[in-house]
Amino acid sequence: MAELLKGAPVARALTEDLGTRVAALLARGVTPGLAILRVGERPDDLSYERAALRRCEKVGISARRVALPADCAQAELERAIRDVNADPSVHGCLMFRPLPAALDEHAACEALDVAKDVDGVTAGSLAGVFSGEAVGFPPCTAEAVLQLLRHHGVALDGADVVVVGRSLVIGRPVSMLLQAANATVTMCHTHTRDLAAKCADADVVVVAAGHAGTFGARCAHAGQVVVDVGINWDEGAQRLVGDVDFDAVEPIVGAITPVPGGVGSVTTACLAKHVVEAAERTVG
Repeated sequence: MAELLKGAPVARALTEDLGTRVAALLARGVTPGLAILRVGERPDDLSYERAALRRCEKVGISARRVALPADCAQAELERAIRDVNADPSVHGCLMFRPLPAALDEHAACEALDVAKDVDGVTAGSLAGVFSGEAVGFPPCTAEAVLQLLRHHGVALDGADVVVVGRSLVIGRPVSMLLQAANATVTMCHTHTRDLAAKCADADVVVVAAGHAGTFGARCAHAGQVVVDVGINWDEGAQRLVGDVDFDAVEPIVGAITPVPGGVGSVTTACLAKHVVEAAERTVG
């Protein structure tokens, strides 16, 4: 039976550490502030918003919502972003994506001040991830993968890691973060030839393909560590599943993240961590 790499203890440890750092900021007269910018009322956005607000309350971050109607104009959205940029009490901004199709998402992302981009949506933040410089922040889910692996003592230095997925939200940034941790990373995707063989050779596999069942028993080997970033709804089973066929893979590998209860539960803790770091940067 594989070890379950659960996210709850990771999030708990991060939250405890952040509480100490927030106390230090408060002693200097700085209250970390987060603005959550949401367009419309998508159920997944609302669910994450509630989780983020709970996390902020635990840590001591002042959080507020900036809610716009789903049919808002581009000018209204960008005006809200400029207001966030200009507000010194806001150190970080989480803007939910995807935006409604009528809006220019790229323009909206680029309107956000890189210093307040705590979820890696701007080109500046992504450049910081690729260059290894402290410019903006990586996407919260990408960092959550690293935090989870480190907390559970998974050795990355020199490890052969396969990342399945190439999105700017997870696949590409997590590959760069893993390389910064001295892992040897191979990036794959659903069009990769003989994906199963490439995965089976890896010490660690991060699966972020966005398709249920992408990683099955043929991809796994004994002792392997599998991180499942996928979130999919299984109509037949009427439950959330990841990109990994958990029932087939769990008896084979050494360790695996559950879905739900794995990476996702660390994401809001990473968001809070980025807000606190953004506040710390303002005071040196």
